[in-house]
Amino acid sequence: MTASYLPGVKVGLFGIGLDAYWPQFAGLEERLRGYVARTAQQLGQRAVEVVNLGLIDTPERALAAGHKFRQADVDLIFLHLTTYALSSTVLPVVRRAKAPVIILNLQPGDAIDYAQFNQLGDRTRMTGEWLAWCGACPAPEIANVFNRARIPFYQITGMLEGDDRVWSEVDEWLSAARVAYGMEHNRLGVMGHYYCGMLDIYSDLTQQCAYFGGHVEILEVDELAERRTRVDDAAIAGRVAEFADAFDVQADCSPEELARAARTSVALDQLVAEKRLGSLAYYYMGSGNPANEDAISSIILGTSLLTGRGVPVAGELEIKNVQAMKILDLFGAGGSFTEYYAMDYRDDVVLMGHDGPGHIAIAQGKTKVRPLQVYHGKVGRGLSVEMAVRHGPVTLLSVVQTVDGRLKLLAAEAESVPGPILEIGNTNSRYKFACGARHFVETWNSHGPAHHCAVGVGHLAVHITKLGQLLGMEVVQVC
Repeated sequence: MTASYLPGVKVGLFGIGLDAYWPQFAGLEERLRGYVARTAQQLGQRAVEVVNLGLIDTPERALAAGHKFRQADVDLIFLHLTTYALSSTVLPVVRRAKAPVIILNLQPGDAIDYAQFNQLGDRTRMTGEWLAWCGACPAPEIANVFNRARIPFYQITGMLEGDDRVWSEVDEWLSAARVAYGMEHNRLGVMGHYYCGMLDIYSDLTQQCAYFGGHVEILEVDELAERRTRVDDAAIAGRVAEFADAFDVQADCSPEELARAARTSVALDQLVAEKRLGSLAYYYMGSGNPANEDAISSIILGTSLLTGRGVPVAGELEIKNVQAMKILDLFGAGGSFTEYYAMDYRDDVVLMGHDGPGHIAIAQGKTKVRPLQVYHGKVGRGLSVEMAVRHGPVTLLSVVQTVDGRLKLLAAEAESVPGPILEIGNTNSRYKFACGARHFVETWNSHGPAHHCAVGVGHLAVHITKLGQLLGMEVVQVC
């Protein structure tokens, strides 16, 4: 997966050298600056904003560079090892900048041309040539200092040119940085209250903000209900037409229920726009208040549209899970609300889905709309969506609250496979795990997640691991 550009994301870049070398070895400084310029060019081709400070070769320049990175508010720093350099030219940069650092241990080619090197004749020239290839030399020194300074660091080792593995890993880090930035600037709406007794989903909002950043906007269901009263007939008709385009609306869906859902959908869009929400968790009974019950029992089509266009919505006020859904959506993988339904031991698959909204942009075919006479365990009746996640590789993600009050990320890779599903008007998929259904379920449960999780398309565990490293969160992959 290639990182895409999000305004505001910045990466810092600097190379290191030793100023004592420049008068000794003609052309070495210019050559090393060329390496850094080539790295800057490669990063720039990945559609990110690059703050390139060039070659840092003294502690004084290192301190100034740290201030510049901090002033630029970089989200990630790439440190290009070009030759041997003192760790005193590195520590002031990253210590002051206070951004995650990726060490690029990149030599200019696959190997020195030994025969040509040994024919240079002049040992000064030979030493200069050697120094142009010895970027790996300071890596242990820098790692030692970072460890003793308690500065986390990550490494990419390879070649500056012609090394797809290097730039694939760079892309993974850029993608993770983009998601971290997106979470930092997300506005999460929380509307209603918890489903009474569902103890596993109760969340600490302060903890969510501490780990992911962002803002939590507390909303009243009354705000949605009141907006519904101001939606006119033309807006309702336009939204019903949008439903017909976005969904496979079944013949037994009544015009009255479609109009009711359309009214709520329009009002919900207005609320999301006004509050500038990037995600939403909701649940409400509405008993004894007809306007609120009408709003909540007709919300599923509108929340599915929002989820499909990048504003994930989770029912049952599942705050931890809507964070997981948002992460997957920022990775470009969707992020649909799901939970275990049952296990098919004959085919060794786990049936997973949920009532309420689905991520229609990652559906296998067009999402069906069906009427339900009752929402199981909830107040009301109305229209619901039925979909399976697109067949192929998928990733499950859960934000887990641990026994010591921390958050961690729990992930598993699987395949969404064809086969019979339950046609009950809910999201529903069949997932096959390389580790087997029994092992997956037992291992997943052992980490104590809530019973909900998010699912997105593609295998993303390596991206999620890098995101966790940027956020300072433990990441566990169970399959």
